[in-house]
Amino acid sequence: MNIEVLGALNVRENGVCVTPTAPKPRRVLALLALHADQVVSVATLTDELWGSTPPRSAKTTLQTYVLQLRDLIGGALEQGRAADGRARTAKDVLVTVQGGYLLLSGGGTSDVREFERLTALGYEAMAIGDFQGAARQLRQALDLWSGPAFADVQAGAQLRTEARRLEESRLCALDRRIEADLRLGRHRDLLAELTVLVGRYPTHETLRGQYMLALHGSGRRSEALETYQNLRATLVRELGLEPSADLRRIQRQILAAATEEALDDTVDDDGGRPVPTS
Repeated sequence: MNIEVLGALNVRENGVCVTPTAPKPRRVLALLALHADQVVSVATLTDELWGSTPPRSAKTTLQTYVLQLRDLIGGALEQGRAADGRARTAKDVLVTVQGGYLLLSGGGTSDVREFERLTALGYEAMAIGDFQGAARQLRQALDLWSGPAFADVQAGAQLRTEARRLEESRLCALDRRIEADLRLGRHRDLLAELTVLVGRYPTHETLRGQYMLALHGSGRRSEALETYQNLRATLVRELGLEPSADLRRIQRQILAAATEEALDDTVDDDGGRPVPTS
C-alpha cells in the first residue's frame, strides 16, 4: 500500500486508488493511513467523526464506513491478484482488532514516514557540521509536501491536531534547511524564498532572523535592519512584546559589522590611523 497525506489524501493498493469520495469514510481512511501499521481505537475514530456528541448509532455507522473502505480495498486486491497470485482479502489489509482497527501497509510507502526518516538524517548531518548533506536531506524531505496535510479532507478534531503537528514538523525542517543553506553562504539564493516566507508568517522570528542574515550577506544591510524594525513595530503593537534575544543578537551583529566597515573606510594607507572625517 502506498500512502500520501502530505497534501491531498491518496491511498493506493496495487496501484489502484482506494480513497473514498464521501467525507466521513475519507476521514476514517486518513486517520488509519496516517497511523498505518498501528491500531487506531474506536474512541479516536469516533471523536474524529462526531466530536464529543456522537450519535447512538456511532459504532454501527463506523462499522459501515469500514465496510465501505474494505469494498474499495477488495476491488484493488482483485485487480492485482492475477498479477501476483496472492490471496489476501480486504480484512487482511484493514484488520479489526480489540477496541479498534489496523491498516496494514504491507511494506508499502508512506510519505510521512519518509519525511520523518529524511529529516532525522538532516538533523544528524547538521549536528556534525555536514551542512551540504543536511541541506540535501532536508530539501528532499520538504519536497514530499504538495500542500497542507490532508488538504482535501474535511478534518475533524483528531485530524486537525495531526495536521498542526505535521505543519510544525515541516516548519522545523524548513528552518534547519535554510540554516544549512546560510552556513553554505547561499544568501542571495535564499532571498526570494525568504521574502515569500516572512510575508506568509509575519511574526515568525526565526524566519525573520534568517531573512535579515540573507539580506546582510547579500550586501543589503540597511534592508536587513529595516526588516528588524518592521517586525519589532508589529510585535509591540499587536502583542506588546519585544523581539526575542536571538533576533536582537542578529541586529547587534549587523550593526557591529556596519560600524567595523565604517571604521575600515576611514583608515589611510600609511599608518593605519583613522583619517579625520571633519
